[in-house]
Order: sequence, then C-alpha cells, then structure tokens
Amino acid sequence: MDQKDINMQASLKSADTEEWIDLVFYRPLGYQWALFFNKLGVTPNAITIASIFLGVAAGVMFYFDNLWLNVIGMLLLVWANQYDSADGQLARLTGQKSELGRILDGASGDCWFISIYLAIVLRLTPTWGIWIWILALATGFCHSKQAAMADYYRNIHLFFLKGKQGSEHDRSDQQEALYKQLTWKDDFIRKLFQWFYKDYCKKQEQLSPKFQRFFDKYLEAYGGAEAPQALRDKFRAGSLPLMKYTNILSFNTRVIALFIALFLRMPWLYFVFEITVLNVLLVYMIYKHEQHSEKMLKEIEN
Repeated sequence: MDQKDINMQASLKSADTEEWIDLVFYRPLGYQWALFFNKLGVTPNAITIASIFLGVAAGVMFYFDNLWLNVIGMLLLVWANQYDSADGQLARLTGQKSELGRILDGASGDCWFISIYLAIVLRLTPTWGIWIWILALATGFCHSKQAAMADYYRNIHLFFLKGKQGSEHDRSDQQEALYKQLTWKDDFIRKLFQWFYKDYCKKQEQLSPKFQRFFDKYLEAYGGAEAPQALRDKFRAGSLPLMKYTNILSFNTRVIALFIALFLRMPWLYFVFEITVLNVLLVYMIYKHEQHSEKMLKEIEN
C-alpha cells in the first residue's frame, strides 16, 4: 500500500461502517475534493455549507415534471454527497474536527431532504391535494427517526471500536450543559444550533433505553479509564451485523429509491418506500441493538 492509499484510509471513519458504494465511489472522489480544498485553504465547515446549497438546488430540480431537469437534480445531489464525504475526510486528515462541524454536517442532510420533500409535494399538490402533504409529513417524521438512529448506532459502534476520539457519540446531558454555557447575546448562531442538537441527542436516547442503561453502567464501571479490550470487542461483534442497516437507512439506498421513483414519473413512490420498507428496517435495527445492549448489561454486571 503506497502513501496515497494510506492517506486515503486515514480519511475514512472505519472499514466496519463504510458502505461499498461509498468505498468505490464517494470516498475516493471525496478524498480528491478534500485534497483540492486543502490546497485552497478551504475549511471542512465551508465545504459542508457548499453541500447544502448543492443539495437544496437538487431539490428544486425535482419540482419540475421534466426528466432532464430531474436528472440535473440527481447529478447535483450526487455532487452534494461528494462534498459531504469531503468535509469529514478533510476534517480527519487535518484534525479540524469541531462540535459546530458535527452539527452542520447533520443539518446539511436535513436541508437537502426538506428541499426534496417540498419540491415533490408542490409538484403533486395539483393532483393529490392535501393528501400529499399529509403523506409527506408522516414520511418526514419517519425519515428523521431513521436517519437519527442510523447515525447514533454507527457512532456507538465507532466508540467501542476506536474510543471517544474516533467517534462522534454525544450524550444529551453534555450537550445540555454546553447549551447553557452559551449566551444568546454573544453566541446566537451557535446556541441555536446547540438547542436543536441537544434535542436531537435526547430523542436518540429515548429510542434506545436498554443501551442507555448499559452505557450508564459502563461509565460507572470505567469512567474515563479504558475498558477491557475483550468487552469492547464483544460489543463490536454484536453491533457489526447492524452496520449494514445503518447504511441502508442513511443516504445511498434511499437516494436510489428516489431516483427510480423520479425515472418512473411517480415521485410519491419514494414516500411509500420510506414509510414502509425503511420503517420495517428501523424497527428491526432498534430491536436487535436493544437486545444486544441487554446482553452486554448482564455481561458488565457480572
């Protein structure tokens, strides 16, 4: 493996959590964008903001019942996701990781899909009326839970694989404390983001009660000390089979479904896919992770 390959590997989160489409397409392109932007002195947060503009523009293209304009939107969305890869890869390569960057990265995907949802709803309102708005609202609620829990379980896995430094696993009580330290007068934007983020973390924890009990016991037993490698390996072994579901519930699979629905000129099919197939996967993923957390709680208690 030459130095280029070593640097490329260093820009990834982990082999455990990477999806094959990302490994063969998005990560190599994201790495090249990261090198390019690093030469220009562009920060990871600036790349994230650029991805927001690209993703929102993609959504606008999906409003039109014109396949060529829809294809332009698809290409813009693929471009936005390349930047979404590049910001994290640049942050890991240069050590420019920050709390704000983590919050911005999560907000970028939300902005993309809000734009996409609005475009589809406005496109179909003349024929569907109020029903497409109801379907979109229900789907959007499900989407938020799917993406949040996929992100949460991935970062939990990284915590037990690489430790706190290699993970973005955050607890709501810590984020609440950070929120209270900021003032609306001096830190308005940061405090606003922090308000949303602490609530985001709290909702993730509410959907994983058994893991919370296990993790509380884990912190009580080891605190800031390193846990036994055997315990960490055992958690990782049980968590690893679920990583494929976190990937399905993240970007690539849902975007493939979106593109198919657009090619078929039936964009509402994308909402149906999210509210049925992806919800079933979400429930199954939570059930299996909670089952594993319960076993790990008994392990640590003994």
